[in-house]
Amino acid sequence: MIKNRHQVISLLVVFVFGFVLFYTGTDGFRAFTAETARVNRLLDEKPKFPKITLEDSKQREYSISEFKGKYVFITFLYTSCTSVCPQLEMNMSKVYEQIPKKYLGKDIVFLSISFDPSRDTPQTLEKYRTYFKSDGETWRMARVPDKNELDALLKEFGVTVIPDGYGNFTHNSAFYLVDPKGSLQDVMDYKKIDEAADKVVKILNQEAGE
Repeated sequence: MIKNRHQVISLLVVFVFGFVLFYTGTDGFRAFTAETARVNRLLDEKPKFPKITLEDSKQREYSISEFKGKYVFITFLYTSCTSVCPQLEMNMSKVYEQIPKKYLGKDIVFLSISFDPSRDTPQTLEKYRTYFKSDGETWRMARVPDKNELDALLKEFGVTVIPDGYGNFTHNSAFYLVDPKGSLQDVMDYKKIDEAADKVVKILNQEAGE
């Protein structure tokens, strides 16, 4: 009898410990993967886009204030990538195509940011953008030349970039939506094209009172 009681108590201790560990590890049951936990943290904190200098494919330099009063739909990439980046940008182009033209440039801009500034020069970005029908205006491709500023941006938006020593990077990918005040509003799965487009169009329609 006593032995059974000890077994029950032991099982309860294990169960409670496991429950607490699972609750903590899944961010209160919301996150079942590290990526989900990252997204949940970003959505909770809604970080502001830091003060950095962007240099785009037209060799223009500006900060995020260039887009003040507009939504900014963002991806992070490097042009030498032969795996996820081309798909990421292709999916971005499909979202871009679903945005009513009346909003493009006026209420929202698309921005692809390279985290490989030494190789992704304005000339490289200018060529790369043509592969995805980026017009260089309502959808711009840019780099952050200053390493400290780039690191600050990646950290603020939870973008993991790990060089492999051979010129490539391991990195996470997503769609990021920054609101007109410069704060992160949403992080979307880049594979769910229609869902991302519908969400953005809905936001723009609401802003326009439609």
